[in-house]
Amino acid sequence: MSVIRAENIKFTYGSGTSLEKNALDDVSLEINEGELVGIIGHTGSGKSTFVQLLNGLLRPTEGKIYFNGRDIWEKPKRIREIRFKVGMVFQYPEYQLFEETVYKDIAFGPKNMGLDEAEIYKRVHSAAEFTGIDEKLLECSPFELSGGEKRRAAIAGVISMDPDVLILDEPTAGLDPLGRDALLCRIADYHKIRNNTVLLVSHSMEDIARIADRILVMSHGRKVMFDTTKNVFSNGDELEKVGLRVPQITKIMQLLRKEGMDVDPSTLTVDQGFNEILSCLSKHK
Repeated sequence: MSVIRAENIKFTYGSGTSLEKNALDDVSLEINEGELVGIIGHTGSGKSTFVQLLNGLLRPTEGKIYFNGRDIWEKPKRIREIRFKVGMVFQYPEYQLFEETVYKDIAFGPKNMGLDEAEIYKRVHSAAEFTGIDEKLLECSPFELSGGEKRRAAIAGVISMDPDVLILDEPTAGLDPLGRDALLCRIADYHKIRNNTVLLVSHSMEDIARIADRILVMSHGRKVMFDTTKNVFSNGDELEKVGLRVPQITKIMQLLRKEGMDVDPSTLTVDQGFNEILSCLSKHK
């Protein structure tokens, strides 16, 4: 069952001015309930514009966005309700922190939903646990946190609203490798436990390969591919045409395959690649 459906979406910035620019052109797709969808594309491909349309931060120039079968702009005055159900975490979300304490920052969304204090307390602590924030940090100023802790606090602020769909726009940007891996693991665990729909925008093919069920490939405002992770990365030539590449481990396995090794050329992670090579070597002992 689809939770989000985009129907012939077009979006133009500066419509009717000398700065007019088409950001999206006739994009149609359906995202199913419980999926983790990766969204990739070169800079300017329309990724961020597309996800901002999904929760009503932007309104399509043409076409419609449906959430659970209902046009999200059917009642424009109630678009705020959609933003509680389709939560958005922007790139560098730590820049959005503003409250006196981490607790108040995470509680901001639930408070604006009109929830009582007991429910807000429950949601703040649950979101903090999901994102790996120590309870001791909840009474600290968010500006005293490390970069990775700020990122997790900002994401917790969206998770605390318990959205049906969680959208993350480049959530690991600027983090060191350890911080990136830790955050990705948290996102994957959250998706597994909560079993909701997650959309992850990223420039990292490796990050997307690790956790996505399906991948949307965008280029120049258009949908190029929307398929399973394995199928998308099996089309390395098509990705290269739009300025993208397969994960490094996938490329290595494809080269080994060309050299005659009996390995899976669609391998997506280092762990899978390691096991493939071990299996191949054991056959030739």
